[in-house]
Amino acid sequence: PKWDGFRALAFRDGDEVVLQSRSGKELGRYFPELLDALRDELADRCVLDGEVVVPREIDGRVRLDWESLSQRIHPAESRVRMLAEHTPARFIAFDLLALGDANLMDRPFSERRAALAGALGSGPSFHVTPATTDIATARRWFDEFEGAGLDGLIAKPLTLTYQPDKRVMFKIKHQRTADCVVAGYRLHKSGPDAVGSLLLGLYTDDGEL
Repeated sequence: PKWDGFRALAFRDGDEVVLQSRSGKELGRYFPELLDALRDELADRCVLDGEVVVPREIDGRVRLDWESLSQRIHPAESRVRMLAEHTPARFIAFDLLALGDANLMDRPFSERRAALAGALGSGPSFHVTPATTDIATARRWFDEFEGAGLDGLIAKPLTLTYQPDKRVMFKIKHQRTADCVVAGYRLHKSGPDAVGSLLLGLYTDDGEL
């Protein structure tokens, strides 16, 4: 599945742990609960690729909440600590880049995936994303998981090596369209040459605008 979260890399070397974005931005200060979990739930030396997500119960159903996740990026440490307690984040791992002294980036995905589960313990914060080679199961996930906050599915060849910053996988996402009418616009604050927002009209089921 394709998770609705922040793409991140998790590093552990004994007591030294780092959580960072793919662009190198340090994320640990925004998710201190994950730094603690890194030491408790992962193999002593490893590097994981995955997504940081925040699950919440909404309307009686647990789903991934993008709004709660976005609120975690806050400059005030006191607020970050409060949110970490009330809306704790989770890390969904989907790839293993290194384990112990072994660099796995040049290994096929099938080998990295097989080793991934062994790098995670049984704690509550780090999880391995579900994966399948059965097309019927993948189609069922595509339909059933949509309401839980998943964007769709990721398809990877089992022979694929880890290739950072390259689009070598396939994203299968839900697509929706709507007939809209632009009724007005506001200029962007930067000046008269840019549009800041649009006022849209939508049609009702009986065709009325």
